[in-house]
Order: sequence, then structure tokens, then C-alpha cells
Amino acid sequence: MTRPATIWLQCATPVDDPQQRLICFPHAGGSASFYRDWGAHLPGTEVHAVRYPGRAERLAEPPATDLRALAAVIAEALEPLADRPLALFGHSMGAPIALETARVLEARGIRPAHLFASGSCDAPHPDPAAGEGAEEGGEGAEEGGENAEDDAAVVERLLTLGGTDPELARDPAFQELVLPYVRADSRMFHTYRPRPETPLRCPVTTIAGDADTDADRRPWSELTAGPVRAHTTRGDHFYLVDRPPYELILATLAPAAARG
Repeated sequence: MTRPATIWLQCATPVDDPQQRLICFPHAGGSASFYRDWGAHLPGTEVHAVRYPGRAERLAEPPATDLRALAAVIAEALEPLADRPLALFGHSMGAPIALETARVLEARGIRPAHLFASGSCDAPHPDPAAGEGAEEGGEGAEEGGENAEDDAAVVERLLTLGGTDPELARDPAFQELVLPYVRADSRMFHTYRPRPETPLRCPVTTIAGDADTDADRRPWSELTAGPVRAHTTRGDHFYLVDRPPYELILATLAPAAARG
């Protein structure tokens, strides 16, 4: 089938008649290219990665500032793809964006088959005074300053969490392009607060590395009426760079694909 083109989604490996579709939400400071190869490793699954504004092909656009507003626009872009079971995969900051997108979809009568909350664990939110939501891309660093010392702290944060090439991260040209949207992601994530809303109906799988000390804590068991399963894998916050959870995704989505 011919799918409508949208600036919001990138599909590197189109599938003519997919059993299901997986929508991938990048981490803070990340882009759709992070998931470029996933479609080749998930047979029967058409993978679409979300293109956030302010980076890559959308570098000229202002970055998003409101997580819920961002999710609402993404949900609208996903509606034409809902003729197949639709699963959402969000890594770190991408997990709450996937959550809010799922809420909008369910409010519009589209129930996601599954939500994968990667780099996240089912646990009460930490005390905001303790630095809630320490995230990649500078979320754990001081915000608001634009001096060289602040930039250095953000770069070191990127390197500490992994997922960024050290030589590239310290290149001034790279920093000039990347730091503005990294900071914008940080502000957007920190201003996002959960609201008491009707829980989701879709099942959730949390995925965290066994050495991940920066996993986002979110009460997933309270956020959905569906089952919540916790999966632990080897690795740190960016376990999926070396060990993408392809087998877990396929095994989890197999029942939905059979029903679809």
C-alpha cells in the first residue's frame, strides 16, 4: 500500500504488507537515524522512527518545548498507519513521549498493541529535589547557562551515558549544531509532569540495562490498566546500541500480529 508521506516519520525499510508497525521514539538529543537499521532485523514489522523538530532533516525548525503538544502531533501523524497493529518503542525521554502519544491514540479510538519503555523502570517517581528524570543529553546538568563551562558539562554528560562518539562530541562544529536541541530536550523533559488521567489500556514492557544507573523511574503499573512486564538486559543506559532488543520485541508482538 502507499502510505502518506510525513515529515514526522522516517521509514528506512518499507514493508508492502506488514504484520505490524513499530513506532520508535528517540532519546533526548537523539534523532530518527538511531533506528535506521531496525527494520532489517524485525521481519514482518515495518519500523517508523519519529523525527523530532530541530535536528537532522528538521534542523531549521524550532525544537519542541511541550512534551504533550509534541505527542499530540505525532499521534495525528500515526493515525493513517493504524490499519495494522501499532506498537510504540520509546527510549529514555522517548518513553514518556510514547506514553503521551498512546494516550492521544486511545482517546481517538486507536489502541496500541504494546508500549516498550526502554531505559525506564516501573517505580515511583524520585523526589524532584533529588534531580528527577536525570536523562541523557544534559538533563542531569545545570540548565539555563550558555557559557563554555555549561557546554562542557553537557558534553561530559553525553559521554558518561554513552551513545555518543567521544571524538565527535568534542568537535566544536558538532556542538554548535547539537547543543541547542539537546538543551531544548532537557528543558522539555524537566517541565513535563504526569497528570492524573485515565490509565492506558495497552500492555507495557519496561527494559533497562543491569548496569543502568540513569534509568528513568516512572510508575508504569499505575499508568496502564494493562499488564506491565519488567525486562532486564546486560548493559548500561544505552544497552540497545550493542544489543537492540529485537528478539524481545518480536516475541512480545507475535500475539498481536496473529490477531491483526
